[in-house]
Amino acid sequence: MSLPKDFLFGFATAAYQIEGSPTAGGRTPSVWDTFSHLPGKVADGTTGDVACDHYTRWRDDIALLKSYGANAYRFSVSWSRVIDFSNASKASVGTRDPRNEEGIKFYRAIAEECVRLGIKPAITLFHWDTPQALEDRYGGWRRREIVGDFVHYAKVCFEAFGDLVKHWITLNEPWCYSALGHAYGVHAPGRTSDRTKSPEGNTAVEPYVVGHNLILGHAYAVKAYRDLFAPTQKGSIGVTLDALAYLPYDDTPGSESAAQRAMDARTGWFADPIYKGHYPASLTSLSGGVLPSFTEEEIRVVKGSSDFLGLNTYTSNLIQDGGNDPYNGKTKGGFVRPDGSELGFKSHVGWLQAYPEGFRKLLNYLWKTYQTPIFVTENGFPVKDETSLPIEQAIHDTNRIRYFEGYTQALLDAINEDGVVVKSYFAWSLLDNFEWADGYLTRFGVTYVNYKTQQRYPKDSAKWLKEWFEKNHQKLD
Repeated sequence: MSLPKDFLFGFATAAYQIEGSPTAGGRTPSVWDTFSHLPGKVADGTTGDVACDHYTRWRDDIALLKSYGANAYRFSVSWSRVIDFSNASKASVGTRDPRNEEGIKFYRAIAEECVRLGIKPAITLFHWDTPQALEDRYGGWRRREIVGDFVHYAKVCFEAFGDLVKHWITLNEPWCYSALGHAYGVHAPGRTSDRTKSPEGNTAVEPYVVGHNLILGHAYAVKAYRDLFAPTQKGSIGVTLDALAYLPYDDTPGSESAAQRAMDARTGWFADPIYKGHYPASLTSLSGGVLPSFTEEEIRVVKGSSDFLGLNTYTSNLIQDGGNDPYNGKTKGGFVRPDGSELGFKSHVGWLQAYPEGFRKLLNYLWKTYQTPIFVTENGFPVKDETSLPIEQAIHDTNRIRYFEGYTQALLDAINEDGVVVKSYFAWSLLDNFEWADGYLTRFGVTYVNYKTQQRYPKDSAKWLKEWFEKNHQKLD
């Protein structure tokens, strides 16, 4: 068993989850700054105002990456740190806000340090932190106008970092931003498609409009990169989608079709237009006929607009027919088999159980369906009740290692036995951090962060992953 010579191994983070310093260097608020400060939106009542204080401690964190044997680092750039929205209230729709040189300097320093240490920087342009200025100006991703602003921001990043960065991701998990942020209201900007819970009275069409505009923003940013920057910078660019291994609950035709419908509603919603040129057939029915359409010109830009499929995956679900939620394919999912046994073992959160066999099946499904190289851009495990453990116990994260043992073996099996082309593995996450609506109650990191002192403590899982990569990686000549 071995990994390809050009395989990227490392760890992933996201700007709002680790940086803190929300007003430093000319940064202005994102929708997550606004959302997290609303009472009751985050489980422990916290915000990302401090997070891991990565804004001031980033050199130490990059040194951790080096000590963990990483040859790559996936991190996101804060849109409202790179673009100057300080005069946004005076700007009209169509205005292209200027660069924020101080923010650009911050991210360029990170990329330079990575390159100096032999770590390839991989930048995500959008990890859910839409500038609040654009949300206020015209409704953010609910309006087609944002496509031009996103392309403008992307071009600023390509110009500023493209000589150093050869791996670009446009969007992180657009399903989450569309559904969790605009259907369920549990993520920023906190809108819901349920009229009984939604003061603004938006309808079920809104999440699909947001998803549609995210696809267009991705595609036109990729077009700008390919037309203007790729010929000289020689980088690759793509999208990262979240996916579960949706497994039929039993061997009945109803469960088989339900599992496919769940996959269409989640991953296919974005993957099918980008890799095939059209939405899944089932999605039109699931949406009640409100799914937007692409123009002929748009679909020419959208189809083929990703050099790879970025994959964030954590768990599997057993799927059967039933339910009224269109964003999950009108299906029911769980971990309990018909005989009462369960998939894998439990984590700290109810939506995630470890089942590496599902990961291997998912890799095979995506490779067969979309025929494009797969970059695993997030995969990780929150140990049950880790937050309540003393530090000296929490760093011995046996169940996280158990998870990584299973999932990395499934990865090797998919590559070496099944012929799936997988080009990276980024563990989530480098640091314990602000875990969105969970606040600081859930820890995914391979590094324990004491949020009172900001002291970092490497966990056993970091050492285990380093040794796994060293053992399995073919060295470049």
